[in-house]
Formats: sequence, C-alpha cells, structure tokens
Amino acid sequence: MRKLFIIIASVWMAAMSAWAQTSRWNSVYQGYIDQYKELAIEQMLKYCIPASITLAQGLLESGAGRSSLAVKGNNHFGIKCHDWTGRTMHKDDDYQNECFRAYDNARQSYEDHSLFLAQHRRYASLFQLKITDYIGWANGLKRCGYATSPTYAQTLIGIIETYNLTQYDRASSYDPYIAQKAGKDKPANQSGVLHPIYRNNDNYYLKARKGDTFQSIGKEVGISAKKLAKYNERDRHDQLREGDIVYLKKKRKHASKEFKGHVHIVQPGESMYLISQIYGIRLKNLYKLNGMSPDATLHVNDRLRVY
Repeated sequence: MRKLFIIIASVWMAAMSAWAQTSRWNSVYQGYIDQYKELAIEQMLKYCIPASITLAQGLLESGAGRSSLAVKGNNHFGIKCHDWTGRTMHKDDDYQNECFRAYDNARQSYEDHSLFLAQHRRYASLFQLKITDYIGWANGLKRCGYATSPTYAQTLIGIIETYNLTQYDRASSYDPYIAQKAGKDKPANQSGVLHPIYRNNDNYYLKARKGDTFQSIGKEVGISAKKLAKYNERDRHDQLREGDIVYLKKKRKHASKEFKGHVHIVQPGESMYLISQIYGIRLKNLYKLNGMSPDATLHVNDRLRVY
C-alpha cells in the first residue's frame, strides 16, 4: 500500500512540476497561441481534430516553438521518422540520437500532424469522439501511445483549460491570411515566436516590441521596410516604440462602419497620428474628416469624427 502511495505521489508531483513550468511561461505560451490558432482551426475544419488539442500538443511538444526540433526542423509535434521519406534531424529522446521528421515550415508540420493522426489506425477511435471532447482526445492520445509520459493527458488538459483553448473548438471559420502567414513565416526574434497579427478596419496590424524596426518587422512579414513605413505614414528609419501599431496594408480613408456616427473624445497624450492608427485611418483623411489643417492644435476632450 505504501509503495502504491509513493508511486501515485510521484506521478502527481511530476504532473505539477510539468504544469508549473508551463505556467511560468504564460506570455510565451499566449504568443504561440495567438500565432498558430488560425492554423489549428484550419486543420480542425479539414481533419476533425479539435483545435484545442492541436494547439496544446504544439505548445507541449515544441516548448511553445522554442525547442530545437521546432527551431531547427520546424517539427512542432515531436513526430519521429517511422516511414518518413522527407528531411530528417536527430535528437536524444527516449533513446540516443533518435530520428525525427523535419519540415520546411510550421504549416507542413501542422498538416503532417493531422495526417499522422487521421491516417493511422491506432488513432481511429479518437475520431468517434465529439470535436468538443478535449478530455477524451487527451486521454485517447495517451492511451493510443502518442507519448510515453504518464502525465501527458493531464498536462494537455491543464494547458487547454488554463488558456481557454476550447473556444477554438467552436469555430466555424478561420482567417486564411493569418493561417498562411503563421505557417510559412520564419521566426524573427530570439523567443522563436512571431508577432501576433490582429485585424482592424479591413486591415492587418501588429504591435511593435522593444527593439523592433521597420526593417526587422518587414523581414518577418515579407514586406519591404519602405512600404511598411509608407503604409504607416512614417519614415523607414523612424525608431519604433514598444506597443506602436504597425499596419501591413495601406490604411483606409475612414474608420469601419461600426464607427459611423461615433465621436472620439481626445484623451491625454493622444495625437492625431495616434488616433489615426487606433482606427486605421490615413492621417490626412482624419484631418479632412474634421475640417482641420495639419498644423492645427489638438486639445484634450476635443471631439473627432472618424467616419
């Protein structure tokens, strides 16, 4: 009896240790989720694998995109060679110098992960489960032998519940642009996590991080620094501040329709340029909408039209 208690206690402590480690990296995990959620939803709608499970496995197996397998081989799911005829890389795992699949980009890894589950008979029972049954999927993956860790299922479930990944299992559509970009772009910073991309006013934007430049962001998103700066009505040599909004396409002449009739009340520290970025409006058009000249002085509590 005492021996059984020690075994149970050891398993529980291992699970808590693994989960404590993931909790410490909250911001990194969230960055990975923001980066790959559309790609996971795309795979779910195509292969009926819960997006929550795909994201949780990607997070766990790749260390949120920071593992050597993910960085060097774009392998986000720890899939070994088996019958693989493509590019490979070797790494110590259960045994020394084991063979793992390697890919040109993350999209290939996500697609191969889906095919790996969908085409192997050992995982067939999982596809009888509801798409929202993440607990059944997590336990099923462990039972079918996806991983050897005794805490694998509990860790997946913990990640899913902590980061509310089940919200993506209810998705009925995804953004193809974001899915393509997340899957094919190379990480451009030391954390191995790309900038999350957001949508606003029929446009895409990201938020600059400390040390970002138009050159570094342009390299990541595949847009020249000159164009990127032009889209944001700035000089390509301008210094970006942490949190600056950087649009990836030319801004529109007015805000989105939801702001029709809306009046923006100027807050302390806001400028016409900052307001134009918030709403995704070209600066000259914001002035024009309000009958103002570029040299006009802006005051706190001024009321501005944005549509």
